[in-house]
Amino acid sequence: MDVFVCAGCGTELTAPVSRVALPVHTHYGGWEELHPPLMEPATYAVEPRPTGPPWRLWEEAGEDAAARQGVYAPVYSVSFGARNRIVIAPGDSRSMTLIPERCEGYCRGVDGRAGPNLACVGCGQAVATRVDDCGSWQTVWLEPDAVVRRFSGLPAGPAPDWDDLARAEHRVPPVEPDGSWSRRWEAAVGVALAHLVAVTDCRPVTLPAGPVAELLGHAVGRHLPAGDGARSVALAGPGIGMPRPRPDILLVPRHPLTGTPWRPPGDEGAVVPLDSGVWAYLAHPGETSPMPATGVLPEGVLRDDYPLPPSPGSPLAPHPHAFVDTLVRLPAIRSPRLRWYRDA
Repeated sequence: MDVFVCAGCGTELTAPVSRVALPVHTHYGGWEELHPPLMEPATYAVEPRPTGPPWRLWEEAGEDAAARQGVYAPVYSVSFGARNRIVIAPGDSRSMTLIPERCEGYCRGVDGRAGPNLACVGCGQAVATRVDDCGSWQTVWLEPDAVVRRFSGLPAGPAPDWDDLARAEHRVPPVEPDGSWSRRWEAAVGVALAHLVAVTDCRPVTLPAGPVAELLGHAVGRHLPAGDGARSVALAGPGIGMPRPRPDILLVPRHPLTGTPWRPPGDEGAVVPLDSGVWAYLAHPGETSPMPATGVLPEGVLRDDYPLPPSPGSPLAPHPHAFVDTLVRLPAIRSPRLRWYRDA
C-alpha cells in the first residue's frame, strides 16, 4: 500500500491506500443532492485528463489548444488544470487544514472553484482540494506536483481483477432504495452511450433481449436513429463467453484496477466499455423475486416473503453531462456525420 506525503516537508497526507480504476461517475452527480464519498476507504485513483482551474473559454483557447487538452468539439470552457490529480476518500486524508479564503461553493459545501483549498499542516503549502458541495461526490484531490507517493510498509491485499466482477457485492443495482435511478447508472449509461454513438457513427443498433434492452433501450432509442442496416450489440466479458457469430459491437466491462476495456484474445472489433459494476449487474443480475405460490407452507417452514422492488416512475435516462463530456472527448466527434449529430 502507498501513502502520499507533502513534497515540501514530508508530512504524511493520507492513510495507506491502494490504487484502483478511476470511477466512471467521478465528475457526474445529481444536482441539488448531497452525495457519499466517491472512493472506497483505503483506495485512490488517478485522473489522467486535465481537471479544475484555470479554465479558458473555447473561443479564447482555440480548436488546436483544446484538442491538446483532449477536447475535440466546441464546449463552453476547457480545463487547463493539472493532469494526473489523485483522488481519495475524505476519510483517508491526514494532516491537512482548510484554507478559509478558498472555501467557495454553490450552497451546501465547497467545490474547489478557487483552486486547492487544503494546506499541509507541516509547512502550509496548498496540497489538495476538498469537494463536497451538492451535486458532487465527496472527494479530496491531491495535486500531483505537491505530493510524493511512498510505500507505506503495509502489504496490499489482492489487486482487483476480472474475477471480482462475478462477486455479488461488485454488482451495482440500477435502482436506489428510495425508488430513484442510481446516479452511478445514469453516469455510466451516459458515458457508454457516447461511445456507442461514436463507434456506430450515429447509425441504428439492435440490443439483445433481456436486461440490456430493458434498461438501456429507452436511452439508445432517444440518441440513435431507427432504420435499416442496424448494427448488432451484445454483452460480452469474463465469465460469460463470447457470442457466436461475433456481434458488430460488444458491451464489455472496464477492468476494476486499470480501467481498460475487456477484449477477447486477438479480437480487434468494436467494443463499448461499461462501468464494471453496471456490467456485472447486466451479466449476473442474481436472484429475482419468485412467482407467488398457492397453498400453505409446510409445517415448520417460516415465511420468507420478497418485498416488492422499488420502481422509478420514468425510464432510465443518461446523465446529460456524462454523455456530452464523453462525446466531445472522443476524436470520432470530428467526423462529418457526428458533427451534424452534435449540432442537431
